[in-house]
Amino acid sequence: MQRQTLRLLSSTASIVFSVLATQASAQMFNSVQLHAAAPGQSGGMLGVAALSTPEYQGSAKNRKLIVPVVDYQWANGWFAGGSNGLGYNFSGDPKFHYGVRMTGDIGRKEKRAKLLRGLGDIDAKPEIGAFFTFNPGADTYFASSVRYGAGNDNKGMLFDLSAGFTESWNRNLSAGASLGASYANDNYMQSFFGISQVQSARSSHKIYTPKAGLKNTYVSAFVSYMINDRTSLSLIVTSDRLAGDAKSSPLSEKTRTSSIVAAAAYHF
Repeated sequence: MQRQTLRLLSSTASIVFSVLATQASAQMFNSVQLHAAAPGQSGGMLGVAALSTPEYQGSAKNRKLIVPVVDYQWANGWFAGGSNGLGYNFSGDPKFHYGVRMTGDIGRKEKRAKLLRGLGDIDAKPEIGAFFTFNPGADTYFASSVRYGAGNDNKGMLFDLSAGFTESWNRNLSAGASLGASYANDNYMQSFFGISQVQSARSSHKIYTPKAGLKNTYVSAFVSYMINDRTSLSLIVTSDRLAGDAKSSPLSEKTRTSSIVAAAAYHF
């Protein structure tokens, strides 16, 4: 029972992390964690989350949202949902997950903040990628992923590394933490942190051409409580820190931002 409860709590955490990431575009789809069902079985979860998260990467202001969350994985290796995207896990070993997937970058609207006026919108784009996750135990993971296709020219690429753990205090209450970092190529950095000559002429910003490199690091902590065998409540706090040329961008009002998520989920 403790292992089942821990799996459900890990599932809740991964879903809520993805909700936060999807809205903040900071850690979006940074890893694949297949905890929605036990190995060799199908299962999923439905939920709702309330969050406070930056208006865009580097924004000093937060916005508040209420969003649905959904995730499902099949016994044959396919999975789909807000936490992991749409993909296929080739591994039958619960300690190793590796495969391919399709995700999405939500882009950025210039109307979201005054600092973005004149820069134009970055349209939402599909991404293709691959992932590898190592689970040495039911309560720890090390993950990596690569995603390609974001940005104005569809050539933005992100490489993500992360690690995390969950500690079960009793059969109902668990807590955990994760940390990670993202590397971005020139195309991604230019789309989200750069200022082109055209954008400079339309805005008050000087031309800025960031280079490929470390984009951000983050650390998150969560606590989850199982109301019953299928229903959980979770609270997650994340601190994200921009790095390299992303930190020096004229669009980055704050180097370090924080987000809070409260979620309720039903597992089936």
